[in-house]
Amino acid sequence: MSAATHPYITQRNAQSASAADLAPLAFAGYAHFTAMQVRDGGIRGLDLHLERLRNASQRLFGQSHADEEIHAALRAALEQAPADTSLMATVYSPAGEFTVAGPEHWPELLVRTAPPSDGPQGPLSLAIAGHERVLPEIKHVGEVAKTWYLREAVAAGFDDAIFADQRGRLSEATIWNLAFWDGESVIWPRAKMLAGTTQGILQRQLAALGVRQAVLSIDRQDLPRLAGAVVMNSWTPAVPVNRIAEVEIPPAPAFVELLRSAFEAEPRVRP
Repeated sequence: MSAATHPYITQRNAQSASAADLAPLAFAGYAHFTAMQVRDGGIRGLDLHLERLRNASQRLFGQSHADEEIHAALRAALEQAPADTSLMATVYSPAGEFTVAGPEHWPELLVRTAPPSDGPQGPLSLAIAGHERVLPEIKHVGEVAKTWYLREAVAAGFDDAIFADQRGRLSEATIWNLAFWDGESVIWPRAKMLAGTTQGILQRQLAALGVRQAVLSIDRQDLPRLAGAVVMNSWTPAVPVNRIAEVEIPPAPAFVELLRSAFEAEPRVRP
């Protein structure tokens, strides 16, 4: 099914969303979400997506949906969608932003489908931008900096941007997590960041395979010693990176294949 014929489905609290339901959200920026790829009706790492939504809701709103409610809302959307689709679940307060909503304002759940995506093939070149996200552990909306630094990177001749914190440590990219390779171990950056669901899938599957992993501080000075680098998100477990700032990163096909194989080992689960 082509993107042109793929149905776009938007539901609010497991019911079809009207224009009146959606209009306030065009002006709202206090919400959080998770994005996933559905293949043959199943989702890899569904438990990680549920955990993300639950924890973020508790942090932003002080209350959260039960997992069963999330399952029901995802199923309601997928019943109308093709077996392969992109799926996004967003949680927001009906009280809107710029207000302190109490427990009487139960968070609402918006679920949207879109054409499936596998992400770019790469390799990608990445500019380094000094930036630390607010509440980096939450996948929240309204982050103008992500698109701003992407645009700045492309204008400078790169494909995308990665962020360095105030200590110079590389943390994450605009919409990606980072992973590095030293020839023997998978290295995860030590910095404040969003823990990605694909990252979580890889960490547990690599552990099951007995692959060595380490969490280390990586800065610009460490880049020449790397044997490989990738970015990942819900689209894909491993897009090769061939340049970070002025440093050429060597190709690492075995590293890329290792991550992709680990990702494939994660079973798909139907909501």
